[in-house]
Amino acid sequence: MILCAALAAAAPFSHQQHLALKLNCVTCHQKVAQSTAATDNNLPDQAVCASCHKPGEVSVKAPAKRTVDKFNHAVHTKLGNLAPAFRGALTAGTWLGTKAEGTARAVHLESKNACAACHQGIEQSVAVAEKSSHFPHMADCLTCHTKIDPPFSCEQCHAEPAKLLPATHTPGYIDRHNRFKDKLERETCTVCHGRDFRCLGCH
Repeated sequence: MILCAALAAAAPFSHQQHLALKLNCVTCHQKVAQSTAATDNNLPDQAVCASCHKPGEVSVKAPAKRTVDKFNHAVHTKLGNLAPAFRGALTAGTWLGTKAEGTARAVHLESKNACAACHQGIEQSVAVAEKSSHFPHMADCLTCHTKIDPPFSCEQCHAEPAKLLPATHTPGYIDRHNRFKDKLERETCTVCHGRDFRCLGCH
């Protein structure tokens, strides 16, 4: 019995397994609908887990820090399922990720679970990773939040937008890429600069 409990505690958390039990996301993530800050801990309380699990079987770690500093779940949950908006942006070519990212994104937009629209792939997740791909991508956010004016627009969600800069953006980057010394893949620039950005928009 002790061995079984130890194995259960050590096992990775499976969203797939829990959703297969016909649980809703808010059954466990009960604080989400009232959450108004990115710093809120929306992970389940031990008491929630204890309604199904024996004491000591489950250990819920503190959430990892994310790059988004301002986010309001309460507002976003009231919008319902955003999958149709993301699908429309992909179809119209206005979704600002790369083509490869868009192809991967489209796979996760058929769910009727409203949470899964933003937390892509969560229904198939069998383990929680520290750097999870199940959190919304910036291209998703920019489907509705369309004002792109870096760094000012970055500050709407990120306290320190400078930390988001790609490794290529070194102090000499502006001069170097302006002279076409860098082989730029313009498609990767769109998520920060928009699809219709022009060089003269910055220089």
